[in-house]
Amino acid sequence: MKKTSRLLFFLTTTFLLVYCARTGRPDGGPKDEEAPLFVTANPPYKSTKFDEKEIKINFDEFIRLKNLNKQLVVSPPLKNPPIITPQGTPSKYIKIEILDTLQPNSTYIFNFGNAVEDNNEGNKLENFKYVFSTGDYIDSLTIAGNTKDAKLPKGEKNINVLLYKIDSSYNDSIVYKSKPNYITSTLDSTLFNFTNLRKGKYLMIALKETNSDYIFNPVTDKIGFLKDTIELPRDSIINEPLVLFNEDLPFEYKRAKEVTKGKIEFGFSGNKKNFKVELLSKVTDTFKSVSKFMIDKDTLNYWYTPVDVDSLNFIVKNNDFLDTVTVKLRKKEIDSLKIDVSTKRILHLKDTFLIQTNNPIVKIDTSKISLFDKDTLAVKFSITSSLKENKIALIFDKKPNDSYRFTALPEAFTDVYNIKNDTIKHSLITRDIEDYGRITLNVNNPNNRSVIVDLLSGSKQDVIVERKIINTTSQLIFDLLQPKKYTIRAIIDDNKNGKWDTGNFLKRVLPEKIIYHPQINNAALRANYYLEDNLLIE
Repeated sequence: MKKTSRLLFFLTTTFLLVYCARTGRPDGGPKDEEAPLFVTANPPYKSTKFDEKEIKINFDEFIRLKNLNKQLVVSPPLKNPPIITPQGTPSKYIKIEILDTLQPNSTYIFNFGNAVEDNNEGNKLENFKYVFSTGDYIDSLTIAGNTKDAKLPKGEKNINVLLYKIDSSYNDSIVYKSKPNYITSTLDSTLFNFTNLRKGKYLMIALKETNSDYIFNPVTDKIGFLKDTIELPRDSIINEPLVLFNEDLPFEYKRAKEVTKGKIEFGFSGNKKNFKVELLSKVTDTFKSVSKFMIDKDTLNYWYTPVDVDSLNFIVKNNDFLDTVTVKLRKKEIDSLKIDVSTKRILHLKDTFLIQTNNPIVKIDTSKISLFDKDTLAVKFSITSSLKENKIALIFDKKPNDSYRFTALPEAFTDVYNIKNDTIKHSLITRDIEDYGRITLNVNNPNNRSVIVDLLSGSKQDVIVERKIINTTSQLIFDLLQPKKYTIRAIIDDNKNGKWDTGNFLKRVLPEKIIYHPQINNAALRANYYLEDNLLIE
């Protein structure tokens, strides 16, 4: 009996010790859904005549700080970031060590965003702020508004919104050199809200920064701005969004280098308009050259027939730039000709059969090219070479539910190095009309504005499937569309140059407006389905 009693005592004691050692809620108990509560602070919240170097903020339970570097915004900004502890371990307090000399008569806001959450369940204390003033009172004016992206259908998150006081020290270049008087952030939304502002006139800008230093860097940052001056307390709500955009950068020549024998890359940055290279060196009469810009890369490719020299001299220029360049020639191998076709099997009725090459083609012998349909009848075609890319288009009248056989015999294509192709054979099929859909868009354009309407597709809905330009109320039909997702956008082409133009801060020019159709936005189109909707251009 004694052994049994001892065993029961041991098991009961062990159970109680294990149970009491557990953290968190007991099984079956209600889940903690309450955010931690701010209890006290030293110095107290909204202290005036603040002259301390350390702040301690106490909470009613253990908290942790999550994503503090992204969430915390201090306004007015400090030159040296404060030291905030503890980080990485649960605590019932936050300690802030201020390293800067604070501005006199200023209200400071330490906005922790959603960084403060309880240790057990992660309940967030949303938009938690600690506020104090180095003067006699706490500033209390507010401004609220929202941001959007000039080109994207949805606005980006974590946008910094800045206010610069317009006084005797203000000038337009201040956004490139100095930190603002006030800062807030949109955090996880597109909305922003300034609190504890002082009466006065301000410039308001928004920045999407790669480095949150609150200084505008046109190379890496997006900017948005309000044309009108903000005046407090009059302007407490901003009705128009701050539209963010990348500025066009000025042209800057980088360098030239030989990448293979007979090919030189000229690197640059910024606007490539009217950029060209001209050969200065004397060459033979048989010398040929072709230059084309790389797609989505700041590079001009220059192909040429190889010459027996150690270097070539060029003039590189655009409207505002002129220089001479010497390129050393050391490579020994030429790129062999590679030919591919854009269509692997199915040629959609709106698509064009394209032949892609790595080297530019300078001669095409159409007598060595043939195209036959499924009845082995010869199909008439024409050939067009792209001026922008190394692509050749075979244009012919495609019929639904048909098949085609393309053949290019040897020496049909000759590249800039006088390399010729081997035999190329490729089979294609087309689909029935019923395999495609249609989108009809009724555009109400009461002010007869010049509008570019793009039908977009692709994984990011940024590939232009078809483009139409109108300047009146019109019905637009996008026919023979493949079953997939589409987006419609309308660009208000104010300067009527047939493209979207970005903005410029110093010139106070906003980007041209883009309207995304609210329903036809990443919308799925089925086969043999006709979709019709309306779009108002205001």
